[in-house]
Order: sequence, then structure tokens, then C-alpha cells
Amino acid sequence: MNILNLTPHTVVIWRDDGGKIEIPPSGTIARVSTRDVVVGAVDGVPVIRQEYGEVTGLPEEGTPCIVSALVRAAVPGRRWVYSPDTGPTAIRDERGQVVAVTRLIAA
Repeated sequence: MNILNLTPHTVVIWRDDGGKIEIPPSGTIARVSTRDVVVGAVDGVPVIRQEYGEVTGLPEEGTPCIVSALVRAAVPGRRWVYSPDTGPTAIRDERGQVVAVTRLIAA
């Protein structure tokens, strides 16, 4: 599979035909900057809102890549950017940890 993994973890995808694809980290991690804005407090505990800013580490448009859900959400509509679908279709171990996904989510 010609897809760049811009996360720090190996992404394992189980295909419908039973085949398994393992995509190791590329060594580059796509990230989105955040800024915390204090919006109040609840029982003395500060409450913030995070504002998302610049995304770094993405390749040129046209290079398929896997990124975190946070990075994907920060670039809505950007073609070729995907994140693993860790929802109900994900394959989990006995502790509930995701060991593989069956599909990707597009930006």
C-alpha cells in the first residue's frame, strides 16, 4: 500500500478479504498547534477551550497519508488525508485496545 503513515504508531488494517496491511510510522509526525483559552471555572477548576491552528508535517497534495483524528479534523476536505477509524468496526484485544482497523476516515 502506498500510503504514508504520519503517526508515531504502526497502523494495522484488516481488509474484507482477510488480508492484513501493516503501515509503519514514516518518521514524520503530522501535528496541529493548539492554543488554550480560559473560558471560566467549575467548582474552582479552570475550564479552557482549545483553538486549533497551523498543521505541520503534511506532504504535498496528492500524497495519501494517515494522520491522527485531530489533524484530520483540522484539514476538512483535504483530499488524500485519512485517519484510522477506531470506532465500533475496529478490532480490539481482550483489554479493549485497538489492534487493527477495518477502514479509514477521510478528511
